[in-house]
Amino acid sequence: MLIKPVEDMLLRNADHYLIPADIVAVVQADNNLYHAFLVLTKIKYSKIPVLDNDGHFEGLVSLPLITEQMLGFDQLNTEILMQMRVSDVMETRVKTVTSVGDVETTLHLMINDPFVPVVDADGIFQGIITRREFMKSFNFLTHEIGKQYDMIEKDFSGNEKTN
Repeated sequence: MLIKPVEDMLLRNADHYLIPADIVAVVQADNNLYHAFLVLTKIKYSKIPVLDNDGHFEGLVSLPLITEQMLGFDQLNTEILMQMRVSDVMETRVKTVTSVGDVETTLHLMINDPFVPVVDADGIFQGIITRREFMKSFNFLTHEIGKQYDMIEKDFSGNEKTN
């Protein structure tokens, strides 16, 4: 559990965390892999959200998931990209959050992932919270917490016993 002053300071900038769905590069689950490959290559991201035709979050697709399909024994098979769909290879076991205010969960999820998808209660994709945006607030916190809160160092020297 986050201590209250830390959580409060991180929440001050929560409205800046969300990159809205309408400006996030996404692909549809029924797009072919060729389309997804082009989108990923053009935007220079390694992973992007996958949506269904109604805007529900379905999972993530990445360059490694796509290139794995192209690898043959002695050559690259790019023809397969036109035949296979994003839904055939996408990662579906993806943790999401429903609110930018869920700071602690978001923080835990960002340990392993560069962004966390945000969905509403109906599973509609709202956008992403990026590690970069979150770290900007953490940077603010580390520089400002001492100015806004009195901090008292605790003495832990009595807790250590040596023999």
